[in-house]
Amino acid sequence: MTSPASSYDVIVVGAGAVGAATAYFAAHAGLRVLVVDRGPIGGGTSSAGEGNVLVSDKDAGPELDLARHSQRVWRAELAEHGHHWEFESKGGLVVAATDGSLSALRALADRQRAAGVRVDDLGADELGTVEPLLRPGLAGGAYYPEDAQVQPVLLVAHLLRLARAAGAEVLTGAPVTAIRSARGRVVGVTTPSRRLDAPAVVNAAGTWAGEVAALAGVHLPVLPRRGFVLVTEPLPLVIRHKVYAAEYVGDVGSSDAALQSSPVVEGTPAGTVLIGSTRERVGFDRRPSRQALALLARGAVGLFPALAGVRALRAYHGFRPYCPDHLPVIGPDPRLPGLWHACGHEGAGIGLSAGTGQLLAQALTGAQPTLDLAPFAPERWEPVA
Repeated sequence: MTSPASSYDVIVVGAGAVGAATAYFAAHAGLRVLVVDRGPIGGGTSSAGEGNVLVSDKDAGPELDLARHSQRVWRAELAEHGHHWEFESKGGLVVAATDGSLSALRALADRQRAAGVRVDDLGADELGTVEPLLRPGLAGGAYYPEDAQVQPVLLVAHLLRLARAAGAEVLTGAPVTAIRSARGRVVGVTTPSRRLDAPAVVNAAGTWAGEVAALAGVHLPVLPRRGFVLVTEPLPLVIRHKVYAAEYVGDVGSSDAALQSSPVVEGTPAGTVLIGSTRERVGFDRRPSRQALALLARGAVGLFPALAGVRALRAYHGFRPYCPDHLPVIGPDPRLPGLWHACGHEGAGIGLSAGTGQLLAQALTGAQPTLDLAPFAPERWEPVA
């Protein structure tokens, strides 16, 4: 039997990085916030990623604008808490194996510079100075000093802890079974045991955001895109930056459903090396893929020959919330007033969570968001008549 209603200003559906950041900023803005999730905190996409906080992999446009805004939030509003989630401003190195891919990388870097990104072009003879273990013979690269890294599970846990300290509540193990509306606008949600009232509901459900939107009668084409990560044994080898092949940018922006892999390699403070990345659309198929893991290992050794023969301790995988136009969905949904979205960030959700949460909190309190949310409008696939 459903218990009597509890009332809030905003209910955030999803206790991952984006939902946690939204709750943190909304609570600090004075709103009464409840975060509700069907599983544990950070139990979805946030627990299956590498913790990227990148500008290097985004072309000029709305997503890069959001990434640059998020960088400011990470390094300003959230800076005092960065040690909790191991914020590491390690910088990113993108390398090109051929003259053709180097030319494309240079053109991308020029567009990013015009948008305000800091990037340094590197010749073939300079790569070894930045990363001594890189294989020789690469054509060149680009260095992005703003690229950073966090530990994503720690991020979610501490953002929610800080949100609670500001008055927010968190309810886990409670799937949302209905988004209730009355007189054409949202009035709350229902779980199997409780009715929860609020004039605003934020859909931050990650890969399941399309299902949550459907509970409100609206369409969002958010689909799962599976990705694997390998973790090595702790090593004395030092990989100083996040290092990835130039082809990674194109793969991330691809809409191909088939398995794709482009090497992404980085060290951690514990000495392990994280090796990504793959992407494929296979629904919610959770079976391990030998093919994907073999591609990861081969790509890593192709960049860092010293990794040959190193043991992998484990592999993990998860599902990134993919949108067909590769832009997240952020903002109010005019198809049902009171419904808001913060989803569809694909593999960039950790890095973009800070900016997304701050912008939504601004809008929820009636303030003008620092960044225009129009490019991320939820009705862009189904315009309101």
